Amino acid sequence: MKFLPIFLDTSRGPILLVGAGDPVRARLRLLLAAEARVRWHATDGDFAVPGLDAAAASRIEREESDARNADLGGIVAVFCAGAGAIGESVAARALTAGVPVNVMDDPARSSFIVPAIVDRGDVVAAIGTGGASPVVARRVRERIEAVLPARIGDLAAMIGRWRKTIHDHIPDLPLRRRFWERVIDGPIGEAVLAGRADEAEGSLKSIADPSAYAGASVPGDVEGCVTLVGAGPGDPDLLTVKALRALQDADIVFYDELITPEILDRARRDAVRVPVGRRVGKPGIGQDAINRLLIDAARSGRRAVRLKGGDPFIFGRGGEEAEALREAGVRCSVIPGITAGLGAAAESGVPLTYRHEALRVTFLTAHKAHDASNVDWSTLTDRKMTVVVYMGITAAPAIRSGLLAAGRSPETPVGVFARATRPDAKTVVGILDHLPALVRDVEGGPAILVIGDVVSHSARWRNTNSFLQTLQMAAE
Repeated sequence: MKFLPIFLDTSRGPILLVGAGDPVRARLRLLLAAEARVRWHATDGDFAVPGLDAAAASRIEREESDARNADLGGIVAVFCAGAGAIGESVAARALTAGVPVNVMDDPARSSFIVPAIVDRGDVVAAIGTGGASPVVARRVRERIEAVLPARIGDLAAMIGRWRKTIHDHIPDLPLRRRFWERVIDGPIGEAVLAGRADEAEGSLKSIADPSAYAGASVPGDVEGCVTLVGAGPGDPDLLTVKALRALQDADIVFYDELITPEILDRARRDAVRVPVGRRVGKPGIGQDAINRLLIDAARSGRRAVRLKGGDPFIFGRGGEEAEALREAGVRCSVIPGITAGLGAAAESGVPLTYRHEALRVTFLTAHKAHDASNVDWSTLTDRKMTVVVYMGITAAPAIRSGLLAAGRSPETPVGVFARATRPDAKTVVGILDHLPALVRDVEGGPAILVIGDVVSHSARWRNTNSFLQTLQMAAE
């Protein structure tokens, strides 16, 4: 660690700011966000800052004198940005006087650096790279922004309001720590993060014996829950923010066979991981057994995540699991995911609907040939309807036969999208008449079939047909 992270108390005195242009205004906004009083020497004489509210503007002292002669007495820190040689001179004086100084993009003249910041009110995270790469720090900040709840600062503020009261009731430090862990990790904390602050305050106020509440460490005394989480089509960067938070909070994760290791790596490191999925043609533990595992985990006081590929409520049996949990009296919530059909279409540039061309889209599943035989294909022959088939590799010949027999044109464009959004993704396009052969070309699933004219809008279709046309012209 090259630099020691600290948090500067801006209430101790004014901040001296020297510089001009966009760089100094960016620093000014940062300082005002920290409620600092700023003594600003605009080296170009331009003090305009659009968009400031009256309260923030009132904390700016505009100095037109030479910054090189600025009084450093009582100054908490000096910031120079876009100040050129004037900034270098001011920085040298500040270093000699022992005043903390930062010169933007110049670590050699600075006694501290400004980190990338995640601001959630009372919760602030700072990320630094020792000045080596601010861009890397910003990328790390983006990751933290994605998993840190928007209202985590509200939760910290509520705890701050109750801290002394609970301290008076629970003088023992370990027991007091356990109390706050139960508040943060349980329904009270969940209510704050969901925007139900009044409900959370009421629940906290209703705890008659904080010591007893903190001491309820026996499994079963703590309320567990199950969250059905959609993991998306495979790319971990397509996880939703809520999904990431649930994985980070989970005590145990029950996951399907198709969940990638990269997605599992986003779960809390010490969370128990239990595989419960199965592949087509291979045995699994069965849905009833999965339901029992989820119920038992919640009743033991654990926060369980049921991690499912795509979206839990689109061919994922999430509805069955949610119903079983409700009947068992287990608290349950659902976090939607990007379903595989949407992921495949977006990755390949296939608009599932298109004005004047594809006005409807139908999602269906066809595990096996007998699944396909149960589909009323006559409802899917409209040229202006896009058909998206999940788990259709095995049933591809039956799907082709059903659609052709019902009247869909054999020249209808189709796309087979295997392992969509993953590094080993493969896309093959062609026509409905050739569907079984196209499926063989992708070399295994999972795969999504998209049937309809919209496939012709994909780059793969254009490239493939351009290549075929070239071959045909050469033959002629």
